[in-house]
Amino acid sequence: MDKVIILGAAGRDFHDFMVYWAVRPNTQVVCFTETQIPGIENRHFPKEMCRNDVNGNRYPDGIDIYPESQLEELIQRFEANICTLAYSDLSYHTVQSLASRVNTAGCQFVQLPPVATQIKSTKPLVSIVASRTGVGKSQTTRWVANYYKKKGLKVAAIRHPMPYDEDLNFQRCERFETMEDMDKYRCTIEEREEYYRHIEDGTLLFAGVDYEMILREAEKDADLILWDGGNNDFSFYKADLTITLVDSLRPTDELHYFPGETNVRMADAILITKTNELKSVLEADHHAQQLRDKGILKHDMVPILYGKSKIVPQAKGMTTEEAASFVNGKRVLVVDDGPTLTHGGLPSGAGYALCESLGGIPVDPRPFAKGSLQQTFSKFTHLKNCLPAMGYGEEQVQDLQASIDAVECDVVMIGTPIDISQVLDIGDKPYVVARYDLEVVPQHQTKFLNVLDTAIDPEEKKEKKINPK
Repeated sequence: MDKVIILGAAGRDFHDFMVYWAVRPNTQVVCFTETQIPGIENRHFPKEMCRNDVNGNRYPDGIDIYPESQLEELIQRFEANICTLAYSDLSYHTVQSLASRVNTAGCQFVQLPPVATQIKSTKPLVSIVASRTGVGKSQTTRWVANYYKKKGLKVAAIRHPMPYDEDLNFQRCERFETMEDMDKYRCTIEEREEYYRHIEDGTLLFAGVDYEMILREAEKDADLILWDGGNNDFSFYKADLTITLVDSLRPTDELHYFPGETNVRMADAILITKTNELKSVLEADHHAQQLRDKGILKHDMVPILYGKSKIVPQAKGMTTEEAASFVNGKRVLVVDDGPTLTHGGLPSGAGYALCESLGGIPVDPRPFAKGSLQQTFSKFTHLKNCLPAMGYGEEQVQDLQASIDAVECDVVMIGTPIDISQVLDIGDKPYVVARYDLEVVPQHQTKFLNVLDTAIDPEEKKEKKINPK
């Protein structure tokens, strides 16, 4: 019997187990390892989701979860002969280093292909995926959802998992329709950042752990399913249309990060994002040509489209113009999206971009960091003038609160996908929210809509000729 360790980060690892490893004959998953997300190790995957009804009660007590740092010790302890990679947004260097650790310990290093774990929906399904974290998937998913809703379709978005609760059964299948549902499921800041705008737009949202159950529940309410990807992971579902986002500010990352290149190779359309932050559209044209020249698109007719990230300031009781003038010349603490700045590798996010464009003076938050935020800055040394909104658990939220309180500034610029003042006390500091949405460049808008229509009209998908130039 094969003895398997699943290397994960509280997401794909559980999905791969439930749809593949739990039902594979002559296989015993001996443990999970966790990394990347603070505080998710040393938990337990419950027996209720171990597929014991179809595998002969192979996991009567569930499965333990350990830190990835103990990998070699775990291989020896459990006499494992296979370690399988099941998380994302990793440099190829990191992937090969993991493979070397596993091989040196005497194990096979396995990477499952998308086809092994993708579930087929009974409804049309569109996947929004990316080359890296922080490329703009959520704002794109919202834009796409609103397009289909305007066509009269009932849309359900399914978000890539973020099951951070200690009781995974509690998060098995989550349905979000109102803001109160985020309280119901004890959502962290990181979860709220991804869910809030969907709920605000009136898009029914699902997430959780058991993605077969989640899909079947979503199908009851929707005419069309949208996969809102996390990190640069590939979709858990077989898509009728795959739209892959690549970042104009990180123009070669799709060739160096796993599994971002897989997403590019599987794409039915490419969207180059944040083109408004380039010095010239020629840079986007060069990026598009590189994608074609590298031969990583699945065929020559894959359309490459351009999108902008439209960022506007909002402040309570102020017009947009008043909020903008409020930042000019002020000392500004920028609080930007945590994952984008940390494992996404960007030095700043939307909040910093808006602060800079409005003439604000960013304050270096590093001397004021408290608790776990000190460790974050020590680990991610590229960060300087942004405070990452780390909120994976109660302790981190408290440390974030304390860090914001300690910074000497005139204004706080909130660049997270939600207004974190709803879950934190900003205190007496005035704040401005950076609100950002996708804006498809005008000359590509019709082409993008044509692409979206192929998911709901199979005959159009067969016949439509989309000019890739």
